[in-house]
Amino acid sequence: PLVEATSTVIYRHFNAPSRGFTRFSHEIIRHPRLSSDAVRLLTWQLSLPQGARESLSRTAERARIGACAFGRAKRQLKEEGFVHERRVQVGGGRWVTQQLVSGTPLTADQAAKILAREPGASSQVTPSPRNPVVGAPTVDDPVTPSTGGHPEKDREGETSNLPPEVVEESPRLEEARALVGALPLLSSALRHIPSGMRDELARLAARWLDVGHTPADVHQHILRGLPGAGTPVHRPGGLVRHLLRDVPPRELPSPRIPEGRLSVRLEGTRECAGDHTQPMLFRPVGDETHCAACT
Repeated sequence: PLVEATSTVIYRHFNAPSRGFTRFSHEIIRHPRLSSDAVRLLTWQLSLPQGARESLSRTAERARIGACAFGRAKRQLKEEGFVHERRVQVGGGRWVTQQLVSGTPLTADQAAKILAREPGASSQVTPSPRNPVVGAPTVDDPVTPSTGGHPEKDREGETSNLPPEVVEESPRLEEARALVGALPLLSSALRHIPSGMRDELARLAARWLDVGHTPADVHQHILRGLPGAGTPVHRPGGLVRHLLRDVPPRELPSPRIPEGRLSVRLEGTRECAGDHTQPMLFRPVGDETHCAACT
């Protein structure tokens, strides 16, 4: 019989809105290494009006992005240069984290120039490695070229109109610092964590505590991630950072069944006294000791 070849033809109908819209580069929408949650988080932030102070976490909440997905999306945006962070000390000796959201990928130096205009200019921008979207990076142009086909222009001004986000520290941060400080006691492989990384590791550990994990849970997770005995760990701080990046949801323990008691599904059953290859349970009507097959 003849087999008719079929194909799919896609038609698109689009009316450009006259108001309430934001122009996005194709580089964001078609980015090969940004998840749908990361793209939604970034485009939502860039669509906010000038002067808006909505935090990334609040955006994730409004967009119904879960905690774990938010952590992954934020990490992707930092790795690709769309989000940069720095810690600054404000009044009263408190430390806050400022975040810069950009409409184009920025290097750490470019982000530092923009954040230098804000209070706490002496604080250091946290660098994040960034890979080019297409092709290999060039020396003359550290910022990945846009794929939208628009004329080239100065990219330093192509940032979000949002001010740097101020994120309050976790209320469990001090407990997390103690957790990190105890890591060298867990294993000899963790004795040489650089002191400069401890604040970063404490912030990561605080996210685990915020969702309900205990310090013992975090320690056990780190121990399970260590290599076998005899395998040297050359960068223990980087290993711990990798292990704490993704925060799993806390699993509640299943209710324990007292010893000698059957599960709820099997309550009321009795083992047949007849001849069976394996124990045979049946639900008696009265005081019978044999199942229906035996009787």
